[in-house]
This record gives sequence, structure tokens and C-alpha cells, in this order.
Amino acid sequence: MSTSTTGLPDDLRDYLLSVSLREPDVLRRLREETASHEMARMQISPEQGQLMGLLVRAIGARRAIEVGVFTGYSSIAVARALPEGGRLLACDVSAEYTAIARRYWREAGVEDKIDLRLKPANETLDQLIADGGAGEYDFAFVDADKEAYDSYFERLLRLVRPGGLITVDNVLWSGRVIDPGHDDDPDTLAIRRFNEKLLGDDRVELSMVPIGDGLTIAMKS
Repeated sequence: MSTSTTGLPDDLRDYLLSVSLREPDVLRRLREETASHEMARMQISPEQGQLMGLLVRAIGARRAIEVGVFTGYSSIAVARALPEGGRLLACDVSAEYTAIARRYWREAGVEDKIDLRLKPANETLDQLIADGGAGEYDFAFVDADKEAYDSYFERLLRLVRPGGLITVDNVLWSGRVIDPGHDDDPDTLAIRRFNEKLLGDDRVELSMVPIGDGLTIAMKS
């Protein structure tokens, strides 16, 4: 729910970006176009996109999954980091939002790396498992229906190889995770349960990074 890093003062974030952000022009233009969208809050921050690309390169990922595309910023960040022949399977349900993503995928030169599946993500993930995809993926990113986070994670844990990464967005939820005023909000409650579950999950190595709206990085053991 945040297009910048939650809790970081504006002047300090400006400094952070000024000395570390290497944002390609195509991503800058996509970010600026998305800023005028009625659902602009769904966009990830550029510093988070850059981190995700670095993680993809660091583990030598070739096959990746994205659950939740929106206008395509995160998918471009990941796809650009994949080597030649790498593939990103992107899951979404909105033809409207992903039409913007497709346009920018072409501009970024990554369209051939991305396989978009327009149907509920769990149906796509279940089909991948049924088709023998368990352990075949290196990297995954989740930024979709918060109440379904746990079900996405369980499926992705089967699909990602040992040593692969599952990254999950919005785990700080703009501070709502610690705000009792949101104790009756289903999304907030789902994120709290998810965060608490992963803390005790010995199937993964874990770090929650306070970048963007909070990014969990889980490495499959």
C-alpha cells in the first residue's frame, strides 16, 4: 500500500534514492504513468524493484513466478535481471491493468521472457504443480490478495527449489500490522497471521526488510 519506503522521512528517502537508485528510463516512465492511476497505491517502490532485481541476479535465477502484476513494474524489474532464456510466469486476473504492463514489457524488451496467465493465481500454481513443476523455480514474488497470502506461499514453497527465494510484499501494511484500530480488517489480520506463521516456519530462512511497504525474503531450506 506504499509507493515509497514506509516510515522513512522524505528527506532521508530522497538521499537514499539520490545515491543508490539506478532506475531505467522505461521504469521511470511506467512509475510516473501509474502514479495517476486510481489504484496507484498498488505500485511497488523503485528501490524495492531494484532490490528484487539484485536478488534475482545474486541467486542466478532463470525461472521465476510473480503473483500479482498490476501495471508491470515488478515484472520488468525481475525479467530484466533474468539471463537470456530466462522466464517469468506472471499471474493476474485483470486484463485492464496488465494491458499497461504488456505495453511496457514491449518497451523494456522483456516481453519474450514473460508468460502472463490471466486467471486466479492458485489455479495457475496448482496446474504448475500438477505438471511436474515442483522444485523447478528459483524466485517468486507475491503482491496480490492479502487473505490468500498463506495459500500462495504454500504452493510456491513446493514450486521453488531449495535455496530459491520467495519474496512477499506489503508485510508492514503501512503500519496497520501494529495498529489496533485495524483489528477488524481482514487484510490486516491475514498479514499478521502470515508474518507470525513465517517466524516459526523452519522450512525457510527468513528476513523481513523495511523497504517499500515491507518485503519478506524467505529462502527455502
